[in-house]
Amino acid sequence: MKTYQPKPEQIERKWHLIDARGKTLGRLATKVAQLLRGKHKPIFTPHIDTGDFVIIINARDIELTGSKDEDKIYHSHSGYPGGIKSKSAREIRDTHPERLITHAVKGMLPKNRLGKKLLKKLKVYADGEHPHQSQKPEKLEI
Repeated sequence: MKTYQPKPEQIERKWHLIDARGKTLGRLATKVAQLLRGKHKPIFTPHIDTGDFVIIINARDIELTGSKDEDKIYHSHSGYPGGIKSKSAREIRDTHPERLITHAVKGMLPKNRLGKKLLKKLKVYADGEHPHQSQKPEKLEI
């Protein structure tokens, strides 16, 4: 018996629409990472992209438990000496709310070429509008 390898033309990709209003960041990110990776499908193969596309709307209304709004710090470095910048989760939510979800999901994907390819299938929008109506996304409750 041979191990089954799905061919690229056999993989059916769906579009899922998720409303982030009132959802907890970590619990939402784990579900989204599973959908992007394709772990919910019986043809899942670790080294092949078998996942679906995910659209997240209302990223501005995501919930953080406890006092993470002020205590959770995101760091970035320019590469120059003394070039480290730090922002709290509240500051990031006020300026670029889609980055909170993207950063959380990116940490749950593989750290290789496949992970970068999977992250491109994630579309995050701060408000309730999105330009992907023609793909007919299925509304998914989490």
